[in-house]
Amino acid sequence: MSISRRELFKFAGAAGVLGVAPALVHAQKLETSKVHIAVGGKPLTYYLPLTIAERKGYFKDEGLDVTISDFAGGSKALQAVVGGSADVVSGAYEHTINLQSKGQFYRCVVLQGRAPMMAIGVSTKSMAGYKSPADLKGKKIGVTAPGSSTSMMVNFFLAKHGLKPSDVAFIGVGAGAGAVTALRSGQIDAICNLDPVLSVLQAAGDIQIIVDTRSLKDTIDIFGGNMPAGCLYTSQNFIDVNPNTTQALVNAMVRADKWIQTAGAEVVAKAVPESYLLGDPAVYTLSVTKGLEGMSPDGMMPADGPATALKALEAFTPDIAAAKIDLSKTWTNDFAIRANAKYPNVNV
Repeated sequence: MSISRRELFKFAGAAGVLGVAPALVHAQKLETSKVHIAVGGKPLTYYLPLTIAERKGYFKDEGLDVTISDFAGGSKALQAVVGGSADVVSGAYEHTINLQSKGQFYRCVVLQGRAPMMAIGVSTKSMAGYKSPADLKGKKIGVTAPGSSTSMMVNFFLAKHGLKPSDVAFIGVGAGAGAVTALRSGQIDAICNLDPVLSVLQAAGDIQIIVDTRSLKDTIDIFGGNMPAGCLYTSQNFIDVNPNTTQALVNAMVRADKWIQTAGAEVVAKAVPESYLLGDPAVYTLSVTKGLEGMSPDGMMPADGPATALKALEAFTPDIAAAKIDLSKTWTNDFAIRANAKYPNVNV
């Protein structure tokens, strides 16, 4: 028995548009093949699946023509999609919660990281005598960009130890060689960043790590649950208008998530642009090894992840604590479920 297009959408409406059988969804034509993705710090391992999907041709395999614009931090990438110059953000999941508190509805459609994969380190020169978080008061802390996930991480850490964001000075240092230089030159006293920046500084003895979320255990110890991190998020309107294009994006990203876990750190290091290595392939490989556990193996949001993120944001953001956040509107696993059905295994 054949199913008309109208009947298909009637069925989709009854079951939820995201619940249509995979074969039916995959058979639909892309609403648009051109997609512009904004990212804040593309060379970071936090966004590694995005680079792999691009370098391995996974977006093209799905019929997509993807343009990726790299910004200094996640807050800048967010501004691009809210302002209409980009369609999708490769950024931190918690931004979807922040946006909803302002009446803007954006949704995570596929996860890149199941742990924040960031750490805070103090300079072994300017803060050699560091003893407790209280020593950070009055200090300059480097983050990828003010308002980014790294600054949120610092704010959470400060709040947990009785300090306010105004007790420190936030300095945007980016997510690459500039961040390394800022710490080494004394422009900042401490830094919250991600790999490979962290591993480069740590290997050289430039920083003492005081809080680390590159492993699941440490993340759960700090946040009290799974803390979702890098993801692809976009407006609910984009998803509604472009469900098949959204599915294609998620297919490519899930395939990349799985490839990274299968390939291992050494193969991954050979797949990324040389500029990502920050002059030291061995340290970059080590940073990928450290981060593998924190990377999503399948693009799926952990069940307790959204609530953990909300609780963390409420700790230092009065607007969010006062808002009535509907977490169900900030994420979905429906696309990732279908992508995993399409790509149960990925060959290296």
